[in-house]
Amino acid sequence: MTTKPPSPIAEFPEDSLEKLAYQSVQDIPTQEPNDRHRLGYQVWAWLKERKGSLDDVVRISGSRILVPEHEALKMIRAFLSSKGIKTL
Repeated sequence: MTTKPPSPIAEFPEDSLEKLAYQSVQDIPTQEPNDRHRLGYQVWAWLKERKGSLDDVVRISGSRILVPEHEALKMIRAFLSSKGIKTL
């Protein structure tokens, strides 16, 4: 019996919304990696639809971040601003 190798993983392009969203939260300390993924998903959804505020995104994500919310928000905004995305 033989085993097939796993399928190759296709990375998102560097300028895609998905990549930007997940990169914006990569330095935020969380209790578990899944918490960071959940926060990244919420940032992506906000970038795509622009519904609500970025403050709401951090709050409703349910991520267990290990820094105050305002600090996490500041980190996300700084990253997105550096990429030319307006967050206000």
